[in-house]
Amino acid sequence: MLFDFHTHTTLSDGALLPMELIRRAIASGYTALGISDHVSASTMERVIREVRADCKLAARYWDYIALVGVELTHVPPASIPELAAEAKKLGAQYVVVHGESPVEPVAPGTNLAACQCPDVDILAHPGLLSVEAAEAAAANEVFLEITRRQGHCLGNGLVAAIALQTGAAMLVNTDAHSPDDLLTEDFARTVAVGAGLSPEQTERALIHNPKTLLARAGIEL
Repeated sequence: MLFDFHTHTTLSDGALLPMELIRRAIASGYTALGISDHVSASTMERVIREVRADCKLAARYWDYIALVGVELTHVPPASIPELAAEAKKLGAQYVVVHGESPVEPVAPGTNLAACQCPDVDILAHPGLLSVEAAEAAAANEVFLEITRRQGHCLGNGLVAAIALQTGAAMLVNTDAHSPDDLLTEDFARTVAVGAGLSPEQTERALIHNPKTLLARAGIEL
């Protein structure tokens, strides 16, 4: 089984249309794919509507599970609860927040605000994650991302260590912007093990936790 809940299309800064990304994920053996283009208040409604159209098409003709998500990106931390709730209201099946990556000037406090928000599902590439934020993630069932994305992945070891310390759950995602970024099952395991996860912890991050996120969207495998 292979899952990915952090991918981008031409609706933000990716290389492929949502439909082509879905098709390539199917061809690559993905069990389910989540599309979470970068959004803020100005683009959220349009992006959710357009991604939903292609996800519905894939479900209708290919019986494929493609989820509508968003990645709240570089928004003020205090706005995260409002924007995440609005995304869900508009039809997003899950919400990602662009975390405090070591390679981008994300506003300080974003990690903690995301982890304290019940409408957030994934904190992407948290970078220098604090114990306080991870404890909030565990309390609010926010998944912490282990990423394969260049630059963003510099924090993977710390994120994994603090997640294990606090009991926060993890997911392995690509933050894919092009078809070459998509994973294989073997490479997904390499990313997880490289972050310091044991075989059992890797299984949870790659299989159990994605199924949990799908169940939140009403999808049982």
